[in-house]
Amino acid sequence: VQLQASGGGLVQAGDSLSVSCALSGRTSSSFGMAWFRQAPGKEREYVAAIRWSGGTPFYSDDVKGRFTISRDTAKNTMSLQMNNVKPEDTAVYYCAADSSILQILRGVTPRYWGRGTLVTVSS
Repeated sequence: VQLQASGGGLVQAGDSLSVSCALSGRTSSSFGMAWFRQAPGKEREYVAAIRWSGGTPFYSDDVKGRFTISRDTAKNTMSLQMNNVKPEDTAVYYCAADSSILQILRGVTPRYWGRGTLVTVSS
């Protein structure tokens, strides 16, 4: 499984931005997909997750109500729509995947990772 994130950039606080992740390789409906981020000088943190088959998305408290995770199985892509962004959202955003979303939600490091895309939010 290969993942490639794209769509980062520089935005102002309060703006919206979407990042995407292209997925290739063998997957299954049980796959869990997720976004993580790593801010400068901080550890990587979980942002959001969703099953490849769809269903209820999951979010960290920091982004709940502002970010929306989605996936398009026809296009083999996953997206993260970020609204009302804040300077503290500045980070490199990574897409990740694992054979089970439960592993991701339990805090197990996903098996598959894409190269990150930088999102910078100015105040």
